[in-house]
Amino acid sequence: MGILEVKGVNKRFGGLQALGDVNLSVAENTVHAIIGPNGAGKSTLLNVLIGKLIPDTGSVMFDGQSVLGRAPHEINQMGISRVFQTPEIFSELNVMENMMIPCFAKRDGSFRMQAMADMFREKDVVEKAEQMLVDMNMIDKRHDHTAAMSRGDKRRLEIAMCLSQEPRLLLLDEPTAGMARADTNNTIDLLKQIKEDRDITIAIIEHDMHVVFSLSERITVLAQGTPLVEDTPDNIKGHPKVKEAYLGEAA
Repeated sequence: MGILEVKGVNKRFGGLQALGDVNLSVAENTVHAIIGPNGAGKSTLLNVLIGKLIPDTGSVMFDGQSVLGRAPHEINQMGISRVFQTPEIFSELNVMENMMIPCFAKRDGSFRMQAMADMFREKDVVEKAEQMLVDMNMIDKRHDHTAAMSRGDKRRLEIAMCLSQEPRLLLLDEPTAGMARADTNNTIDLLKQIKEDRDITIAIIEHDMHVVFSLSERITVLAQGTPLVEDTPDNIKGHPKVKEAYLGEAA
């Protein structure tokens, strides 16, 4: 049994079968990638995993508990955090202010923007935010305004904000989308370090095969909403079904 278990999930949008009998098991403390061509159902599956979409049939269990129908804050409380394809940070705030928000919310269970001034009076919140920035090698950027940051640094900050919630499962939706190669490689190194340092499971949806094969221990390939193959990266690379459905015949 994996920490994340998807069984018999089906989802239709009108006449479109977005997901068809999806079964997926993500083992604890592994990096598991979900790949597939455009329209394969990756985003739909991810939205089911975080409770945003309810499947027509099937179940999604995290550590023995159903995620279906739960509000976002309940998903976070279960130990699941998601990094979105477009970094979701507050562009009007600096790095430290962004970092303090999830630290404050983790302790108090909620956050109100009018409580911003209160955060800086809470020593434990300040210390936790500073330590997270040290861990992410961003402490020298604590006063930088996020609107002017590179996409790679915005992603690093967003990951730090997620990790401050102390998740057991980190879901990454195209984490290197729109990045220059140097930022992509830095993100790969960051995720490798996170996996080495923390007791965490990572599930990643990604188009960049360099990222997928650099990080993953298991890969599930979707095609037309149905799992086609699940195997190790080495076996996926040369799998004929994968070449045909995703990488192309000449791959």
